[in-house]
Amino acid sequence: MTYGEISGALRAIEDIKTGDIDRYNRKLIAARADVRDLASHVLADPLVHRTYFQVSLALLESVEEQLDFIETNEDLLDDWWHVDQLPQFLKKPLDFASTYERAMRYIRSEKPFTRRWGYVIFLTGLQKERENVAAILSLMKDDDAYYVQMAEAWLLCDLAVFHSEDVLAFMRTSTLQYNILGKAIQKIQDSFRIGEADKVAFRALREIVKKNG
Repeated sequence: MTYGEISGALRAIEDIKTGDIDRYNRKLIAARADVRDLASHVLADPLVHRTYFQVSLALLESVEEQLDFIETNEDLLDDWWHVDQLPQFLKKPLDFASTYERAMRYIRSEKPFTRRWGYVIFLTGLQKERENVAAILSLMKDDDAYYVQMAEAWLLCDLAVFHSEDVLAFMRTSTLQYNILGKAIQKIQDSFRIGEADKVAFRALREIVKKNG
């Protein structure tokens, strides 16, 4: 289908919301629609960005093919929400070893939203498994880009939901900059999935991480 056909159909939906886009995209997926024509338009027209990635990824056979597609299209990841929608579209479960290998490359990229993807990629269920925690934490590093710092903080918070003691131990001795750890502590305070006792323990780390960083 052409960009004109797809963008026209989406713009015809009154008060369009993400759920409306998803319903339209499911029809395209069922029809196995070719949406390659959108690629050259998605940065200029955000309305079709989700459709391009959601439909394209759904029509691929394996998660490795999906991850390859995202790498091929990394220049089209130019905003935080471009990255943060991707875990929804991936087939589960992901293999941790190959995902970790990719993430190591992503976080060294010159492109900030590729680096963000290097952390957000673990928010696909991989953060729930205890055996993955140490390896994921080893990827945390200082970064001057705000949206990368926020991704690291988000991932630390999500790890704390499932493995609070591991994250507490990591943060007690971490020399990561306070911009990352302080944001992680704030996200933990705001989380409805983390108990009050854990929130108190993380709040107590504020002065420690300020000094260490």
